[in-house]
Amino acid sequence: MPPRVPISSFRRQALRCPYELRIARAASTAAAPAVTPAAPIEQMTRSPAPIARTPPTQPPSHRSPEYRRSQLLRQYTSLLRTSPLMVLFQHNNLKSTEWAAIRRELTKALQKVDEKIAAEGRTSPELSPYIKLQTVQTSIFEVAVRIVEYFRPSEDALASGNPPAPSTPDDPALTHDLSRSAHIAVKKMKGKHELAEVLTGPIAILSIPTVSPEHMKAALSILTPKEAGFPAPTRKGNPDYHDPTVQLGLQKLNLLGARVDGKVFDIAETKWVGSIEGGMDGLRSQLVMALQSMGSSVTSTLEGAGKSLYFTMESRRSVLEEEQKGEGEKSESS
Repeated sequence: MPPRVPISSFRRQALRCPYELRIARAASTAAAPAVTPAAPIEQMTRSPAPIARTPPTQPPSHRSPEYRRSQLLRQYTSLLRTSPLMVLFQHNNLKSTEWAAIRRELTKALQKVDEKIAAEGRTSPELSPYIKLQTVQTSIFEVAVRIVEYFRPSEDALASGNPPAPSTPDDPALTHDLSRSAHIAVKKMKGKHELAEVLTGPIAILSIPTVSPEHMKAALSILTPKEAGFPAPTRKGNPDYHDPTVQLGLQKLNLLGARVDGKVFDIAETKWVGSIEGGMDGLRSQLVMALQSMGSSVTSTLEGAGKSLYFTMESRRSVLEEEQKGEGEKSESS
């Protein structure tokens, strides 16, 4: 059996180790003192560079781009520029389940329109995946409308090519939607555009990426059939549309108007756009027929005037010939 080592020896060794380690570290530090090189004179006399508050790929902005309001403003301006047909509704405290049910029925109706267009052999692309019904922040959307309607950057700023990156938000070379130039240009136009009276209270927008009266009619027949004057789906044809959740949600929607190619339409004009048969192709055919009928009427009018002049001259010529014959006979008899 090995001899036992007394515990007191371990305690003494444990107490001696930290003290010896501290002495060794102090000796090594004193033996090799750290030397920090002095900064160059140019660096000491030169003022420090300003701290970049924005990355080099992002221009300075009047509105902070990291805020949600700024992102919504950019989203709304893009929506206004890329959606030539927009229908505006007022909604009153719709629940999430009601919104989901309404969007479901709207998608089904729009898909039927795409299927009908494809069955007729027309080459129009499918629009139902790109038609959106969404709520908007009214105050931010009103600013976006002003920027799209009234902010026109100067031609020099647009044709400048690749100018040096501006360093301050006050630089007039900045022409994006969050710039100081856009803010100043539209600040005095608040409440002066055509949608100012409509953009009050909670607003929902149906955006269509192209002017399609057929899709607009299908959407209005689902969302506001009574106000738009279009028949709603029957209970036999679409029983899901008459679900209580859908009907309760539709009772809280009111049609306000539409924006078509930058022009504001009231409810009556919105009905007229939705009532165009055959969509834009039908409208073009009606225009061609009207121009053809106008041309034929002008041609017939000109031909009638020419014919009447011809008959008048012919009758006059026959009268003159008879008079000449009568004078000749009198001269021969005399």
